[in-house]
Amino acid sequence: DGGGGSGCARAPCVCPRPVDVNRRRRRRRSRWAGARPVGARRMRPLPGAPGVAAAAALLLLLLPRARSDEHEHTYQDKEEVVLWMNTVGPYHNRQETYKYFSLPFCVGSKKSISHYHETLGEALQGVELEFSGLDIKFKDDVMPGTYCEIDLDKEKRDAFVYAIKNHYWYQMYIDDLPIWGIVGEADENGEDYYLWTYKKLEIGFNGNRIVDVNLTSEGKVKLVPNTKIQMSYSVKWKKSDVKFEDRFDKYLDPSFFQHRIHWFSIFNSFMMVIFLVGLVSMILMRTLRKDYARYSKEEEMDDMDRDLGDEYGWKQVHGDVFRPSSHPLIFSSLIGSGCQIFAVSLIVIIVAMIEDLYTERGSMLSTAIFVYAATSPVNGYFGGSLYARQGGRRWIKQMFIGAFLIPAMVCGTAFFINFIAIYYHASRAIPFGTMVAVCCICFFVILPLNLVGTILGRNLSGQPNFPCRVNAVPRPIPEKKWFMEPAVIVCLGGILPFGSIFIEMYFIFTSFWAYKIYYVYGFMMLVLVILCIVTVCVTIVCTYFLLNAEDYRWQWTSFLSAASTAIYVYMYSFYYYFFKTKMYGLFQTSFYFGYMAVFSTALGIMCGAIGYMGTSAFVRKIYTNVKID
Repeated sequence: DGGGGSGCARAPCVCPRPVDVNRRRRRRRSRWAGARPVGARRMRPLPGAPGVAAAAALLLLLLPRARSDEHEHTYQDKEEVVLWMNTVGPYHNRQETYKYFSLPFCVGSKKSISHYHETLGEALQGVELEFSGLDIKFKDDVMPGTYCEIDLDKEKRDAFVYAIKNHYWYQMYIDDLPIWGIVGEADENGEDYYLWTYKKLEIGFNGNRIVDVNLTSEGKVKLVPNTKIQMSYSVKWKKSDVKFEDRFDKYLDPSFFQHRIHWFSIFNSFMMVIFLVGLVSMILMRTLRKDYARYSKEEEMDDMDRDLGDEYGWKQVHGDVFRPSSHPLIFSSLIGSGCQIFAVSLIVIIVAMIEDLYTERGSMLSTAIFVYAATSPVNGYFGGSLYARQGGRRWIKQMFIGAFLIPAMVCGTAFFINFIAIYYHASRAIPFGTMVAVCCICFFVILPLNLVGTILGRNLSGQPNFPCRVNAVPRPIPEKKWFMEPAVIVCLGGILPFGSIFIEMYFIFTSFWAYKIYYVYGFMMLVLVILCIVTVCVTIVCTYFLLNAEDYRWQWTSFLSAASTAIYVYMYSFYYYFFKTKMYGLFQTSFYFGYMAVFSTALGIMCGAIGYMGTSAFVRKIYTNVKID
């Protein structure tokens, strides 16, 4: 028996201009196709990782589409169908991939192919498309036959044995549909190793489009040094009733993503929202009503009675509550970045709900990069206006920090992991040209748009219009109980927001780090809305208790108490790594914890900005409604 992946292919793609195959080739646009395992064993198709490209995506959107079969996914009879070899790597380490021909496989005899395109997203994802050399024509069956021969010396045998020991399997593409196959297998004793040498391709077509692809790996040959191994293939074309629009359905896993636990988690989080909103509305409104009544009664007292009275509560800090936060430059940059991340998340989820982005290789990453660059004015507007209201004068410095805060974090992490990828000779190593392209996006797209947003923010909403005057001398902060200290509030503030999303985190992690395609973006939208409501409610309650203790340091406290959600998400990622995956090795471990740190930090900045914006509106509201002498 052998192994492979199973999936379905849908659209043919052929392009007019032949290109020499000896050039290194990659193709950018892709769709997923599946493969059927060797013999009787079937393996699930692997989903595509999130994709990316800003400049390239923009160009693809703006430039007219070339009229060629590669883009239209339509074929004529006996027209060439290209089989691309992508990457090979260990099954348990999804991101540790290498070029297919880094293993001593041989290439078919066909030496020219139609041209293709490569995008920035594919380069960042480590897609390495190389021509297989197999001659495949639309609706033209190929009988079993040898396409090349491997001269197996000791070095090549050791390479194959290492791959089989580590459960290597490879990925191929036909008409942008992915196919997976296993390299080989060992016997029960682990002494002899076997290579699968026969690729049996079954391609389904509907009209002039490819809609289904299956791979069966057969021909188990024992690896013996100083022998020759013949690699063979066959192609069988079958008419299929699968519609072109539905060809990716077989890659989805409704039983996993639409499990009762998923629905229950959404319902549970929704009930938490109702409870929190009711709690905040009832307790705070009743408490605030009592506060207003007490403060109105105090206003009717004469000066002597007021001086002898027991004054306490949030009104006492009205002269300091709108005092600028400490480190306003960093604070405003974080708020601006958080608002931008929220805008990107919202827009990308909406786009993913409308368009099936999972059908395009790298499309999710490309969309995210494009949207992030396009929403840079949001960062500049909110960060620049907040910095101006807090009396900041170094607005150019604030603009640069706000513009490059998230890109520097992501690029710094990627740069570190890139060194490890280069050492491993992995396909995830980012080429120098791709790095230059990303830097150009940062300097020539993100920075100018951020400048526009900053100028608009400073001019439209940069004037302080607080309902209370700020005292010249800061009020001393009285002692309070230990659980009212900002540090304690910050640590406890992220528990409820994390509790509302941690089930969804499991599904998101599984789709990225394991072999599932995430497609239930309606769930993700609901979770995002729930997260925002819970975060705002929690930070409002925390801020009210802090102000009631006559501590006016609410800006950073509201931000950090919401941002502490990231700490719990990152802690959960440790649990997921050790108990839900079988990852191993320096590269995969560094990749996992490095990018999980980036994800958690970005999530924390977004939650912090949401918490601060909601709390700011609450603080302004309560101090507007109370009469201040």
